[in-house]
Amino acid sequence: MSALEDLGAHIRASMTNAIENVAERLGELTLSVRGEQIVTVLIFLRDDPRCKFTTLIDICGADYPERGKRFEVVYHLLSMHLNHRIRVKLEIDEETPVPSVASIWPCADWFEREAFDMYGILFSGHPDLRRLLTDYGFQGYPLRKEFPLSGHVEVRYDPEQQRVVYEPVKLPQQYRNFDFLSPWEGMTHELPGDEKAEKPNEAS
Repeated sequence: MSALEDLGAHIRASMTNAIENVAERLGELTLSVRGEQIVTVLIFLRDDPRCKFTTLIDICGADYPERGKRFEVVYHLLSMHLNHRIRVKLEIDEETPVPSVASIWPCADWFEREAFDMYGILFSGHPDLRRLLTDYGFQGYPLRKEFPLSGHVEVRYDPEQQRVVYEPVKLPQQYRNFDFLSPWEGMTHELPGDEKAEKPNEAS
């Protein structure tokens, strides 16, 4: 049994009621946990002497609208003591909040705000759950699959009004025009300046 397999078995045996699945892939463990148990699991992973996952690297979301529980919330942890990484994920629907872990790792504050801003994932017990990356009054959640690629409104500074204005998205030009050097158009066999180069058959 490898070290990761041994660690996964230890975690599963210790957290039987919280762990739904343990998998090893690409040199990392992935735990699937019950959403309501996420705080208990993460505290165990941080404090257990065989785990020591003391560093929270990231919290991110993923959207699967065809599922009943459309969102996955994914936590990436690092044990610098043991040189291991672990991925912890849970599934949640649009209405059910995920317990915040900002009290365990303060950096989770902004990670959870980003997941809320981009996906609309709710985190109960968060100290300040508001948008982080989008503008004030922004409508919708940009990383949900149904969000339009062009957005709903565009923001610009109006020099005449001397303020920021919001306007419906306008796409007056369907395609951009590129010059002949553009990789979208493809390269020609000769670039500007090539005519000055000495060709092999012209060499004396």
